[in-house]
Amino acid sequence: MLARVFKDIYPRYKTMQGHYVPRKGGWDCHGLPVEIAVEQELGLHNKHDIEKYGIAEFNAKCRASALSNIEEWNRLTERIGFWVDLDNAYRTLDPSYMESVWWALRQLWDRDLLYEGHKVVPYCPRCGTALSSHEVSLGYQDVEDPSVYVRFPVLEPTGPLHVGDSLLVWTTTPWTLVSNAAVAVDPVMDYVRAKASDGEVYVLAFALLDRVLGQDFEVLDKFSGSEMIGTRYDPPFPFIAGSEYGEKGHTVLPADFVTAEDGTGLVHTAIAFGEDDYRLGEEQGLAVVNPVRLDGTYDERIVGYEGQFVKDADAGLIESLRARGRLFRAEVYEHAYPHCWRCGTPLPLLREAVVVRAHAAAARTGCSPRTTPSTGTRSTSRPGASGSGWRTTSTGRCRASATGGRRCRCGAARRGTCTASGRWASWRN
Repeated sequence: MLARVFKDIYPRYKTMQGHYVPRKGGWDCHGLPVEIAVEQELGLHNKHDIEKYGIAEFNAKCRASALSNIEEWNRLTERIGFWVDLDNAYRTLDPSYMESVWWALRQLWDRDLLYEGHKVVPYCPRCGTALSSHEVSLGYQDVEDPSVYVRFPVLEPTGPLHVGDSLLVWTTTPWTLVSNAAVAVDPVMDYVRAKASDGEVYVLAFALLDRVLGQDFEVLDKFSGSEMIGTRYDPPFPFIAGSEYGEKGHTVLPADFVTAEDGTGLVHTAIAFGEDDYRLGEEQGLAVVNPVRLDGTYDERIVGYEGQFVKDADAGLIESLRARGRLFRAEVYEHAYPHCWRCGTPLPLLREAVVVRAHAAAARTGCSPRTTPSTGTRSTSRPGASGSGWRTTSTGRCRASATGGRRCRCGAARRGTCTASGRWASWRN
């Protein structure tokens, strides 16, 4: 109710000042919450169940559910005196509304402002959708995950490193080790080669020696992370060859996100499953290799685990590391991990996405990305001003320059011509 009061106050105030402010009601018929409510009503558990039930029949149920409470909202609107046109309200589930969204996308496409790329976003394999940062904040759960320290044997001598030394890497997501692409280090951090009580030589951050190896070790060499860059190592699992990632696959790379606060100072990176990982891959030219399907299960490349949900594979993967002598230590680690706030599923995945080139759009219009002109058909009048507050321009002549020195937000009005020709031009005192 409070939100609706705010939505009423500001348009009402501007109307009382003499502006023309259309007051059209609208119904946001959000798809996913409605889908989940209907799934629960029908006893369905996943998208495959929906297909078995029948997509047309399921959609009909969802439309009925979405519209079931409109009369209650209308009564509330009348009771609180919300001044709005309810007889001609829009609904986001109507074709006319959806077509307006497709129209806007077409405008971006025609201007070459859309491209298909990758973006690491929290994605729920159960609900089949990405989540916004706000939604992710609703679903953090304190969980106990396996914490593993894994040996990555050095294959070629590089700088101070010898063949057979073990890069010691720590992770709380063993399921991502199957797609390890590189090991990240801090170029200016101090690292060591240390011989432990088991006779093995381990490479890790100097600051974390006592925490990881205890008291029984011998430091053989001390050096900076930059001296390890380019080192080739044997990955923890053989499913994906380093060549699939490119020339730098399964090598040590410099990164700005490595710390000595926990772990070992060497960070396992899987390009498809972390923002920092993906950014490092872009910087270093690593290809994206994602062996996880959209339902959260491994594909056929992960032999022996294909079809298994990734989080359920942790125990088996750890035992495989142990059996092959690659596991240094396994512990339990309690931390907050993002889950879908609707269904409780962990959110691990990367998705392909259609991305808008916002900075390119801004450059073409002469505006900063924060004030890129939008398209539309809105026009509001203001007392004492000739013309309009927001107006389309068809000739490229900015109305702002002819209205008492008012300026277009893109700044071009100072020259008398708006670079946002054919789009909205705005003025302000």
